[in-house]
Amino acid sequence: MKKKNPLFLPHDLIIQIRLMLPVNSLIRFKCVCKSWFSLISHNTEFANSNLELTSTTHTRRIMLILTPPPKTQSVDIELPLYASASMNNNFLCPQSYFDIGIKGSCRGFILLHCGACFYLWNPSIGHHKQIPLSPIDYIFNLYGFGYDHSTNDYLVVSISRDQIPYSDDVLSHLWLFLLRATVWKEIACTTHLPFYTNVSSLVRQVESFFNGAIHWLALRHDIYDHVIVAFHLTERKLLEILLPIDINYNSKGCGFWVFRGFLSLWILRDDNVDIWVMKEYKVHSSWTKILVLPIYDDIPYFCPLSYTKNGDIIGTDGGTGLVKYNDKGEFLEHNSYCEDAHGFRLAMYTESLLSLPNDKLTMTKLKKTSKQEE
Repeated sequence: MKKKNPLFLPHDLIIQIRLMLPVNSLIRFKCVCKSWFSLISHNTEFANSNLELTSTTHTRRIMLILTPPPKTQSVDIELPLYASASMNNNFLCPQSYFDIGIKGSCRGFILLHCGACFYLWNPSIGHHKQIPLSPIDYIFNLYGFGYDHSTNDYLVVSISRDQIPYSDDVLSHLWLFLLRATVWKEIACTTHLPFYTNVSSLVRQVESFFNGAIHWLALRHDIYDHVIVAFHLTERKLLEILLPIDINYNSKGCGFWVFRGFLSLWILRDDNVDIWVMKEYKVHSSWTKILVLPIYDDIPYFCPLSYTKNGDIIGTDGGTGLVKYNDKGEFLEHNSYCEDAHGFRLAMYTESLLSLPNDKLTMTKLKKTSKQEE
């Protein structure tokens, strides 16, 4: 009897199959053999290709940081809200009781503000990098994090303002931290910016990097009005996006997010939430109100965050939990994750295999792990 040849798949096809797998599955496969470990852990091209695919085919997640002491949970927005998974955050232990702030997320990384430093953290693979605060660090700061595709670099942005003593004038500073150069640089001609952050406790800014720019919802101190401020990372320019003219600002809170691929604004009122989208980016006349979601007495707050593949809308309850509605405004579910609203922080992120540039500690860790598995 003739012996059958074993089934054989071309190497390129195997790579394509792996690219379509979610990150948590790929991490488990690192122990299969040395070549798989090298591909999944060290191959930047593979990690970038996987991110491009997972950004469109797999779900986004909500990272919850509950303090004190810090405890992290990851929520898959396609699953029931109670189905969260605990994450390892041992690197935060020395600063366990500092107030931890989430300042942005991009390409699987989350920017954390903890004590006297920042952390850039990829929760999917557990790697992190500590970076210093900007040289000018005042109480009114806008922080953000994004990726400059033209230089293949990650940037942390800081806009700060300081009142000049015995004067009505305000000095401002715009600083960039470049991950590849590991240095803060100040942008010229930014000493009189009329912006400062909105400190509303309801506004939990979780999605700021969009169309190559970092966005903040801010107040202009000269006219005391809301605007969206954006800093384009490639062009190194600030721009201002005006909100819809016919908005009634007599509301409980407002914020922005990315909804169905558009920059979107939500406004919370006593009995509903208005949702606007900017159908053409940076074109003020394209603002359009597309949804009005009712607010129910038992959950009086709803601040939108993201949406699922079938159109359900997920947001916070203004305190300690998440709420899900369908696109018709019908309540689906609610889940609370802690008791203290002051210890509830969150960010949207996509799972990724990426490491940060010049991350020598990460590379050392990977090499040690590789030798142990050999």
